[in-house]
Amino acid sequence: MLKSVITMPTTIRDSFLSPKDYGLPEEADIARFAAAYFPEFSPKEEPPAYSPILLPSTLGYESAKIPAGSVKLPVQEIRRDFPILSEKVDGKQLVWFDNAATTQKPRQVIERLKYFYEHENSNVHRGAHTLAARATDAFELAREKTARFLGAKSKDNIVFVRGTTEGINLVAHSFVKPLLNRGDEIVLTYLEHHANIVPWQIIAEEAGAVVKAAPVDDSGQIILSEYDRLFTPRTKFAAFTHVSNALGTITPLEELIAIAHGYGVKVLVDGAQSVSHIPLNATALDADFFVFSGHKIFAPTGIGALYGKSELLEAAKVYQGGGNMIADVTFERTIYQKAPAKFEAGTGNIADAVGLAAALDYVSNIGIERIAAYEQELLQYAAEQLRSINGLRLIGTAANKASILSFVLAGHDNAEVGKHLSQAGIAVRAGHHCAQPILRRFGLEGAVRASIAFYNTFDEAAYLKRVLLELTR
Repeated sequence: MLKSVITMPTTIRDSFLSPKDYGLPEEADIARFAAAYFPEFSPKEEPPAYSPILLPSTLGYESAKIPAGSVKLPVQEIRRDFPILSEKVDGKQLVWFDNAATTQKPRQVIERLKYFYEHENSNVHRGAHTLAARATDAFELAREKTARFLGAKSKDNIVFVRGTTEGINLVAHSFVKPLLNRGDEIVLTYLEHHANIVPWQIIAEEAGAVVKAAPVDDSGQIILSEYDRLFTPRTKFAAFTHVSNALGTITPLEELIAIAHGYGVKVLVDGAQSVSHIPLNATALDADFFVFSGHKIFAPTGIGALYGKSELLEAAKVYQGGGNMIADVTFERTIYQKAPAKFEAGTGNIADAVGLAAALDYVSNIGIERIAAYEQELLQYAAEQLRSINGLRLIGTAANKASILSFVLAGHDNAEVGKHLSQAGIAVRAGHHCAQPILRRFGLEGAVRASIAFYNTFDEAAYLKRVLLELTR
């Protein structure tokens, strides 16, 4: 049973900055923080209040019956923190069910970015002036918060990258590729996103190595006995997703990691689809590497993080060369800094790293356990609604799922379904979701995907059913 004892802050939208992180008294509010840290800045007025989200009745359908015992989450208050949820599409209220592609951003993140550019903007680690100190403090604080969120032992376990894709490529080229010889093996699963397939194929082809993939059963769950059989003395690395972006299957991380480690094989976990939905602790899981993208957890695009065990980051080769990652350079040789700096060549995505920290604060203040519990109830309710539609086939029915409902509708092309939903204001994804192998396992070239977040509601799930029924009629 997931715990739901974490209390909400009195005002969610005022919680994205923590004054104590800047050496101020805990009781200081944002205005006092700004005045203390930037004496020249004195806010003249409160940020404008955004219009509240339209009530379900204005969407043209009756409110859904929320299951008894539903997790108490202040969803309507949360929704008011997301300005884009007030948008209308073709005159219809926006219903954002495309969260697996990207999540929307709360005003706390938007305002934190604005604040950075207005009062802290500078390059980091190299300036001798005040703004450089402010930017460096904010950037490294973001690294610390990311480490805490992932359960890392140190902020030095965190490398900032553009996202999950770059993180996987970094591990593939800097750590795994030097280990490979002809005939060696890399183990994956059929659930992987293309970003956790293609980088391994590239380095395997260069080394003459082999990529193998564990099959799944008819529900979309990995067959552990078959996964175990893939490991041989030639296996050098394993990589697998935590949550399938096409099916929503939650993989049994502990078992997968234990099997690989039993053969002396290091692992990478793709957390792109799990980081905003499931409590996790990379250290407790004994993951060797863990990667995620900020834009999947309400942060800006172009920022993400790679967690790596300290000894593995130190053993890994440099990924790119340039400024910031060096200790000393001559024309005869270069001495690199220790991790994580040695992997962060050039000017990083400083502002968006600060925005990532604000997003992690936002999620933490609500409580990832509470989010997971609420989303599970909403996912089950939405699945029941879709199952009641004649001709609709859900793809991926594993008992342990998160956030995603993929389906096909008999007699209707996926693109047609997506267009019909869009005309009703509902945003979904229609296509192969960059996960062609797993969809082909179920005899499909594509599907319609509805994916939820904690700001979605039972009423929106009921509305999705109604609009699909209109199409079938």
